[in-house]
Amino acid sequence: MTRLAAVDCGTNSLRLLISDVSGGQARDVHRIMKIIRLGQGVDATGEINPAAIERARAVLSEYVELMKREHVDDVRMVATSAVRDASNKEDFFSMTEELLSQIRPGRRAEVISGEEEAQLSFHGAVADLRPEDGPFCVMDLGGGSTEFIVGDHDGTIHGAHSIQVGCVRITERIMRSDPPTESEKDIAREYIDERLERVELLVPLKEARTCVGCAGTFTTLSALAQGLETYEPSAIHCSQLRFDALPVLADGILSETAAQRRTHPVVHPGRADVFGAGAFIVTRIVELLRRACGAEAFVISEKDILDGMIAGLRSA
Repeated sequence: MTRLAAVDCGTNSLRLLISDVSGGQARDVHRIMKIIRLGQGVDATGEINPAAIERARAVLSEYVELMKREHVDDVRMVATSAVRDASNKEDFFSMTEELLSQIRPGRRAEVISGEEEAQLSFHGAVADLRPEDGPFCVMDLGGGSTEFIVGDHDGTIHGAHSIQVGCVRITERIMRSDPPTESEKDIAREYIDERLERVELLVPLKEARTCVGCAGTFTTLSALAQGLETYEPSAIHCSQLRFDALPVLADGILSETAAQRRTHPVVHPGRADVFGAGAFIVTRIVELLRRACGAEAFVISEKDILDGMIAGLRSA
């Protein structure tokens, strides 16, 4: 048996998955998510805020200590949209190498392209779905970007594209009021729809038979739609989120302040201020998918890029 770890550093969160791998199968040991908001201000300044790097250092230090206690054999860490866009990314990378080298010498965070991010997310997101329900369109909605990828259960990819649309980016750039104004929603709609047009041109959405949503905005929407009193991954994973339920749900979220959203037991406190923008982005994706492939529901996956990374490590 081999014990492997994957770390995903996104615009909003820093996440860890430790898995035991034996006989080609992976079993979760720990799956942890903490909000660090690494992308705070990156869209405006082009640099990672030093305070954000220190937040990342504190959480990654905790993760490394856990990896050491759990005798992790190897680790991979990827950094996505916020770091791709930053001029001072080497400060961040040096910090990650200092910490990850305690697990495996020379390891440091890698910046991956939006397309590779999409492929890793796809692999994880469809792992527990039936092959005959494909082709799948997987959407990974993050803090700074959203990845779209269409492919088959066996990993054959038909098309992928990443757009600079995410819940933190839209909040900081457009939806700055709390709650957002009608004018801000109109501007956000135009901004998002323009970029979704590129997705429709570049990704064969019409081939998709099943649309899969992964990452925190999608999973939290599912928890709210189900009326869960606590965040229950087992109830959320592979659940269906129908498109006709989303407008009222999203309108309710958008009408609330961040403080009001924090009162929902399934909404992570660190996500509350950007969750309105995330829900709004999902409503625009719904319109795209209805038009492009006639879909009427998302399948929600708790698995994502972390699971794809573990699969890559075990086959390396």
